[in-house]
Amino acid sequence: MAIKHNQQIPNNHFRKDWQRRVRCHFDQPGKKVTRRLARRAKAAAVAPRPVDKLRPIVRCPTIKYNRRTRLGRGFSLAELKAAGIPKLYAPTIGISVDPRRNNLSEEAFAANVERLKAYKARLIVFPRRSNKVKKADTPKDQQSGETINTIASAFGLGAPLAPGFTEISKSDLPKNVEGGAYKALRKARSDARYAGVREKRAKDKADEEKAKK
Repeated sequence: MAIKHNQQIPNNHFRKDWQRRVRCHFDQPGKKVTRRLARRAKAAAVAPRPVDKLRPIVRCPTIKYNRRTRLGRGFSLAELKAAGIPKLYAPTIGISVDPRRNNLSEEAFAANVERLKAYKARLIVFPRRSNKVKKADTPKDQQSGETINTIASAFGLGAPLAPGFTEISKSDLPKNVEGGAYKALRKARSDARYAGVREKRAKDKADEEKAKK
């Protein structure tokens, strides 16, 4: 727009040195290798302990996704009690605990308890001191390398889904209500609300017809 009359001279900022503010991730392939090496180093440092903790299998929230399962934050106190694992002892043997979580489904509760029992059955606990073995520690004859490798799948993401915790297929879902669920609910509500009024109206009509005869 051309300048006209006694107006302010425009000062357009077109030289902002934008190249200095742009970040290009050319190090992405190298960072991928770095992260893999860091995971490998961490696994070697904590060995024979697995890297991940044991977590419960839970359903995704909302009606849209509750057919799917995922790993939860931690086991509830009721699940730990049913499996016979003290809540303070559980984190020390690689079990994540979430004291705020409540069990609303008996099926999920039973599946997670079985998950804890299966993990506890193949768990190996090394004594902190070789000359001081505690009651909860695993005997020496069961502390072989082969047995240690068998418990790795019981932790975290590598753990198999518990029985009954597979994704529900769409064919197994209940069929839709004919005419719509909302319409059916409103009709049922209306029938229950006006049942007495309609009954009285029908009775009065029958009495009128009887009086005419």
